[in-house]
Amino acid sequence: MSRSVTLVKGKNNMIGISIGGGAPFCNVLYIVQVFHRTPAYVSGSLCPGDELTSVNGTSLKGYTRKETATLIQSVKGVITIAFNRIEPPKEKSMDISMKKVKHRLVEKMKDSTADSLGLSRAVLVNDKLVNKVEYLENNARVYRGIAERAREVLVSVKDLTESHRDFGKVFSNIGVYETQQNASVAFTNFGQAHKTMAEEGMKFIKKVGPMLRDLSTFLLKAVPDTKLTLKKYSDAKFEFLAYCLKVKEMDDEEYEAASYGQPLTRVLCGNYEYRVFLRCRHAAKVRFIKLRADVLVKLQLLDNKRVQDVAFQLERLVAGMYVYHRQCYKVLKPAAVFPIEIQLGLDTTTLQSEDASPETSSAATQSSQIEEKQTHEE
Repeated sequence: MSRSVTLVKGKNNMIGISIGGGAPFCNVLYIVQVFHRTPAYVSGSLCPGDELTSVNGTSLKGYTRKETATLIQSVKGVITIAFNRIEPPKEKSMDISMKKVKHRLVEKMKDSTADSLGLSRAVLVNDKLVNKVEYLENNARVYRGIAERAREVLVSVKDLTESHRDFGKVFSNIGVYETQQNASVAFTNFGQAHKTMAEEGMKFIKKVGPMLRDLSTFLLKAVPDTKLTLKKYSDAKFEFLAYCLKVKEMDDEEYEAASYGQPLTRVLCGNYEYRVFLRCRHAAKVRFIKLRADVLVKLQLLDNKRVQDVAFQLERLVAGMYVYHRQCYKVLKPAAVFPIEIQLGLDTTTLQSEDASPETSSAATQSSQIEEKQTHEE
């Protein structure tokens, strides 16, 4: 597909591309590389592998690389370049897949092992960002430990709250049936204190409970999302390295053939395969740079959240426990009036007789008087 782009040259009169192919061996002039922070890079229109067809309307057919570079440099200010776009294939070749596997294996090897096996090590191998997976696992392990301990504390407080509520009911009932006023008040107050302690326990659970939700968000969303981004970044890196290695192998093959004065058939036919790999390498590089930036941002945000969130969650837990125990102590201290005196001789029958109605008591008294009168007459 034929296209054109108009660029404004910089102060050094460069547009920022390197050129390959051209006469006398190749009938196509193509872009090998687009340099960073140049007019060609900023425009985003030109990509490696694209065929150059004309410069400001001048056809480049039959031009050498040197002649093309001279023509481009002779144009001052604004330059218009016509080109044919080459699209990368949708599927990767087996060769690229094997090279990705090779780089994965080499990355885990020591330098001495790789050298003894004759395996070359790329600059991007042993990338520290990939090692951040272990760092994330350690952070997740710390968060998981905090969450488990916090959950155990909440469960224990909940059980203790239910016990306090049951104790409150029992002591309140005892206070109701106690005949001595001091003992009745003491049992009632003691039962009410336990009910208040149960309420304080529920306040603690409501205050500290969201801590588990926040920690779960970090463990189940933030960490897995960052690990997935790291995985994508690692895959993009190995793919980029695989294309770099493939282009280098093809360059070495071309240079070796040129040194013997026998150009390769693919070069004579326009070097289409080489241009396709240049385009694929460029696409892999763009994806690699983008994912690397994403990983750096996510790791920074995750690290900041870890530092701030751990301190906040621990402060929430400790403060909640302090308030809970302090309130329980303040409530229970005035209610602890023991020992107290109670009438242990009174049983249920006695209490029931004391609670009987006045008519029953009057009838019982009259019956007793009649029995005494009969006995006296006899």
